Amino acid sequence: MRGFRAVALAACKSPENSLHLSLASVWEMQIKLQLGKLTLRLPLAEALRDQQQRNGIVLEPVELEDILALETLQPLHRDPFDRLLVSQAMRRGFHLVSHDPEIFRYPASMLW
Repeated sequence: MRGFRAVALAACKSPENSLHLSLASVWEMQIKLQLGKLTLRLPLAEALRDQQQRNGIVLEPVELEDILALETLQPLHRDPFDRLLVSQAMRRGFHLVSHDPEIFRYPASMLW
């Protein structure tokens, strides 16, 4: 697994690639913060601004088409946020970076 992580990290650091973060992930982070399942050094809004400035993170909106495309995905993963990320990655031609083995069951382009 270490080799795959190194590949994903190199891809994220490459100036040839852009980094995109789905608003679905931001929504999930906010929920986990409120439930006490996630802690951040900075408030979420500040952490996002920091990552946008430092790493050029592009926030990706959730579009109606992303949601409707879920119809084409088999229910292989129980997490609705993760299924939405797969849908977005497939629709937009993005590589999805994750260490969740359940996501790898989908035909999305994966790194990790």
